[in-house]
Amino acid sequence: MSNGPLLEITFEAEVIQWRGPAPFFFVTIPKRYTSAIKRAARIASYGWGVVPVTVEIGAVGFTTSLFPRDGGYLVPLKNAVREEAAVVLGDMVRMAVTIAAR
Repeated sequence: MSNGPLLEITFEAEVIQWRGPAPFFFVTIPKRYTSAIKRAARIASYGWGVVPVTVEIGAVGFTTSLFPRDGGYLVPLKNAVREEAAVVLGDMVRMAVTIAAR
């Protein structure tokens, strides 16, 4: 079995906010990648449909998990990541997402 990534995608999307008990910030992965993510998730997911990934926004790299939402996926952005990458609500960000085998 290969040690390479299951999926690597790069796209541009807007930083959005989901208001709950505390505000959460996300980037919605474009729908055109949903099928490929679902295929990779069969191998990479550790349950509940959550998919572990590594992400890069410019020079800032971090690990997180994709959240399934409305038939697609969201990339959560922690405050520390947003501050380091200097991104705020409404910004368009270029993001690289990699799904690796567990």
